[in-house]
Amino acid sequence: MLTACGSEERESAGDQDPSLTATQAPVKTQAVAADSAPAAFATCRSCHSVEPGKHGIGPSLFGIVGTRAGDIPGFNFSPALRNSGVTWDRQSLDTWLQGPMKMVPGTKMVIGVSDPKKRQEVIDYLETLK
Repeated sequence: MLTACGSEERESAGDQDPSLTATQAPVKTQAVAADSAPAAFATCRSCHSVEPGKHGIGPSLFGIVGTRAGDIPGFNFSPALRNSGVTWDRQSLDTWLQGPMKMVPGTKMVIGVSDPKKRQEVIDYLETLK
């Protein structure tokens, strides 16, 4: 068992359940990922989690880069986003964050990030969530 800053205990690799598949295995980097979020991500955090499978008003953003829009299991996406054909990469995320409803009319997401520097900080951070 490993402990980090604070009193939260974390499992060591030897403590993991061997019956879990790679996609089910506990993720050990979540506390680090959440702590490394840029200030620009604070608005995103109001609706989104960075923990796999933990959805809020919006879907979890863990592993979002490289996925198709609307394909994250366990979240009820709008038909507009599910059928958009968008794959999340730097360019599509930048366009999306400028104006989600302009990019995909009918989406549920209404809040964007108008400042280009802050958008890039958010996208850089999203790329680390693997």
